[in-house]
Amino acid sequence: MIEIVAFDPKTLLIIAALNPAVIIVGFLLGLKADQWQKLPIAGFAAALSGFALYWIVTALGFLPVKAVGGEAGMLAMQILFGLGWAALGYCFSKKRAP
Repeated sequence: MIEIVAFDPKTLLIIAALNPAVIIVGFLLGLKADQWQKLPIAGFAAALSGFALYWIVTALGFLPVKAVGGEAGMLAMQILFGLGWAALGYCFSKKRAP
């Protein structure tokens, strides 16, 4: 089981990359985007939804937290992964501007 310690980049990267909220929200917002300029907003929204899911999971005790300190790094990584998923959704979209 994964547990959050003071600063562990590998754990934060795994959580950011495999967060289902980031994947789903980023891809769906990328599908809805009609201009590439909306992709950073989609990535940020995906990261916020992923962080909300992380907060709920830790508040319910499913993911033990030993120390605080890596949340900002995880949010930054989730923004990058959310941007990637939004770009992938945008590539599959049929509403792209010419």
